[in-house]
Amino acid sequence: MPEGDTLFRAARTLHRALAGQAITRFEAAHAHLLRVDDDAPLVGRCVERVEARGKHVLMWFSGGAGGDALVLRTHMRMSGSWHIYRVGESWRRPGSQARIVIGTAAWVAVAFSVAEAEFVAAGDLGRHTRLRRLGPDLLSPDFDADVALSNLRALGALPIGEALLRQHAVAGAGNVFKSEVLFLCRVNPAVRVGALSDETLRAVVEQARTLLSANVTDTSRDGIVTYAGLRRTTRRGDPGARLWVYGRRGQPCRQCGTPIASAKQGVEARVTYWCPHCQAFGEQA
Repeated sequence: MPEGDTLFRAARTLHRALAGQAITRFEAAHAHLLRVDDDAPLVGRCVERVEARGKHVLMWFSGGAGGDALVLRTHMRMSGSWHIYRVGESWRRPGSQARIVIGTAAWVAVAFSVAEAEFVAAGDLGRHTRLRRLGPDLLSPDFDADVALSNLRALGALPIGEALLRQHAVAGAGNVFKSEVLFLCRVNPAVRVGALSDETLRAVVEQARTLLSANVTDTSRDGIVTYAGLRRTTRRGDPGARLWVYGRRGQPCRQCGTPIASAKQGVEARVTYWCPHCQAFGEQA
C-alpha cells in the first residue's frame, strides 16, 4: 500500500501539472462517478488544487454550469496509483487498468487500479466520515503531536507496531515507515502502547514525522507511481542500503549484524521487520 510520502508527492505533482487548468476530458470505469458527471459535467471545470490527507488524494474542481464545486477523493488501497502524462505520451500501464482519466490541454492524469473513488460536494467534505476520522497528518504543517499521542494512548492494548498503522490515531505512516521508525527508536514492535513512556511514544511520533518529511523534499523523487524502491531512511548513498530493516528478513542488521526478523501483525497480517538485538531491550508489555 502506498504510504503518506508517496501520496504527498503524487498530490504535489498532480497539483503542479493541473491546478488552474480547464478539464477537456473525463472518463471513469466507476458507474457512480459517471452518474455525477452526467448530472454535473466535469469538462469545462477547472482544477483548483490537489492535496493529500493521510493516504487520500483530494482533487478540487471549480463549480460548473451543472453544479457546485466538487472534490474527487481517491484512496490507493494496496495497488492503486496516479500517473500523469503529456498529451500523446504512451502510458506505462495497460489502459484496461485505468479507472479514472482526467485530461487538460497539456496533461492527462490517470488513476490506475484505484478501487476507492468518489465525488464529494466541496461543502460536505468536512463532514465526510473517512476524512473526519483521520488522526493528525504526519506531513501536515499543522500537525498536532499532542493529539497524536492522545490518540495512540487510547490504543494502549495494541502492540505499537499495529497502532502506528491506525490512521484514525495518526495518519500517513504505513508498513515501511512503521518498521523503520521503531528500529531507529529501538522499540520492539510487539510492545504494547500502554507499556511505553510518554517520552518514548513522543520520540516514535517525532521520528515518523522526520522520516516522512525527509522523503517529500523538493529534491526527492516527484514521480507519481506507487513507491518503486526509492524511499530512503538510512541517509546512505548506496542504493542497496536505503532501509534499515524493512524487507531484509534474515539479512544482517546494519548496526549489530544480528539477522533481521519479521512477523505478521494485526488483523490485516501486515509484515513487520525488526532487529531482535537492537530492539530487544527497554520497556516491555
